[in-house]
Amino acid sequence: MWAPDDRRSRDVAVIDVGSNSVRLVIYRIEGRAIWTVFNEKVLAGLGRKQGEGRRLSSDGIKTALAALRRFRAVLDGAETSETFIAATAAVRDAVDGPEFIAKVRAETGMKVRILSGAEEAHYSALGVAAGQPDASGIVGDLGGSSLELVRISHGEPAEGVTLPLGPFALGAPGEIDPAVVRATVAERLRMAAPLYRSDCLHAVGGAWRNIALIHMEAAHYPLRIVHQYEMSARDAVEAAQFVARQSRLSLEQIPGVSKKRAETLPHAALVLEGLVEHLGLSRVCFSAFGLREGLLLESMPRVVRQRDPLVEGCAALGARQGAADRLGPALEQWLSPLWTALPPMFEESRDATLMAAACRLADLGARLHPDHRAELAFDQVLRAPIPGQSHPERAFLAAAVFSRHTAGPLSQAAGIARILAPERLRRARALGAAMRLGCDLSGRAPALLAASTLTLDGGLVTLTVKRSAADLLLGEQTRKRLQSLANVLELESKIRTA
Repeated sequence: MWAPDDRRSRDVAVIDVGSNSVRLVIYRIEGRAIWTVFNEKVLAGLGRKQGEGRRLSSDGIKTALAALRRFRAVLDGAETSETFIAATAAVRDAVDGPEFIAKVRAETGMKVRILSGAEEAHYSALGVAAGQPDASGIVGDLGGSSLELVRISHGEPAEGVTLPLGPFALGAPGEIDPAVVRATVAERLRMAAPLYRSDCLHAVGGAWRNIALIHMEAAHYPLRIVHQYEMSARDAVEAAQFVARQSRLSLEQIPGVSKKRAETLPHAALVLEGLVEHLGLSRVCFSAFGLREGLLLESMPRVVRQRDPLVEGCAALGARQGAADRLGPALEQWLSPLWTALPPMFEESRDATLMAAACRLADLGARLHPDHRAELAFDQVLRAPIPGQSHPERAFLAAAVFSRHTAGPLSQAAGIARILAPERLRRARALGAAMRLGCDLSGRAPALLAASTLTLDGGLVTLTVKRSAADLLLGEQTRKRLQSLANVLELESKIRTA
């Protein structure tokens, strides 16, 4: 275990033995930031055709053991500080589950922890919190054999329930009768539904992520990132019904949908439809984080867990480009008087978090070609695998980093307009212009930055410089940068010494 303030990177592995897939993920942990550096999945189907005998699929056992032997070899060559290995519903419920675990131990030396239904639900909700610390509503984690439902409030999970609503428990991979499956879903939700009614479902699981991707493709959505992608209840039902109507062959033709996944997608879609109806949902937010990330979050010291993953992730991303560790916090402190004087753009003090995150990215383009720096930095921030941000917030940060490097027009403005409202885009451009001013007048030196202040006074953007440092900080470029910021804010500017 690392010290609470230690942000040095370490690699941690998680093996998830699920009802449908067996997966190895190696993560790089940098403080609160979580990065995936290796990810391999095998659709073993341990829970296929489990039936009344409650035995694991014989083909699934062979496939899973082969995958786990390979994962053992990969881990033998990796420098991981810790490995978590967990099995879920299929192994937990199978009469030959203990026998399978013994085979895994004999053939690989790996000790597998079988999670109870309550533990599986808890770690799934913790995983959602790892990727979205303010998550509230209901977490639904759909695996091959089961569905875990957990109430979550501001990232804190309550007790959950496990229901037999995974595709294999609903008859997959056999032929589907939508009417029968809908009735089964309704019956199995009947007791739990009153306890888990909510405005928002945080949807976890590969099948549901595929449905989100299908919806993105149909809507020509400009950003192919599932994490924190949101759909209204109506859109979720329409997407689910579309998937449920498709033949297996039609689903296989959709990019990214494998043959084995196509066998379970219609059942997963009908479960999603049932949850929207019976839980009274108004929106669905998809999470790329789940059980594996929940195990990681629990292993962190509390002081690390309480850090913001967006700010930590941006700091780590900036550090990889050679940005000075002290520049981001110094720039944040310098910009705060101006930033807090502006009307808020996002809810619940998110403006301050976004400004702090953007400051950690202020030097992201330092090592990129100057002619393409703004566009390259924009793309990197827009698509960076950093959790803790909604899609509008992701676009906001990307636009701010773009404007940190240029006052020119954003070439991808049309696509961004579908994600980011015009007033938020204008504010992002202002943040970028303010960061550009701060970096250029100080030469990225925190000590020089501290010799000036930037405020909003009576409709004036005012740069105040210590008289002793005026010769060092004030010049034609500083005046241009200040005027550029004022233009974006549609205000006047002023420079004074004090």
